[in-house]
Amino acid sequence: MALAIVNSISARHAVLADAAASGAMAAFFIAGSGLVAQLTGLPAGFLFWVGIAFLPWTAALVLIGRAEPPAAGAVEAVIAGNALWVVASVAVLALGVFDLNALGVAFVVAQAVAVAVLAELQFLGVRRAL
Repeated sequence: MALAIVNSISARHAVLADAAASGAMAAFFIAGSGLVAQLTGLPAGFLFWVGIAFLPWTAALVLIGRAEPPAAGAVEAVIAGNALWVVASVAVLALGVFDLNALGVAFVVAQAVAVAVLAELQFLGVRRAL
């Protein structure tokens, strides 16, 4: 069942799902940076500015995802950006950049996994379209 769903997702839908997730995280980080900081050990200011940075990223994803089909090069750029995000997340943990508690580590891992899944869905969608 899950494989059938994965095989039916287009690059367009994967990019739009990424836009929805990125927009939600932007709002969450901007509005709730203090609470998330208390719960995770991530600095509130860092979270707030990550949320602000997500706004143009979300807008770009919407623009890319509105095309039918989206340009393969644009989706590949999104995949590359998502891959960099995952690498940066792993580096934050490996280098001990922040004094994270257990929930903070779990949060960084969970969001990195979610971004990796979106990148994989985008990759599969582009590959199917070729």
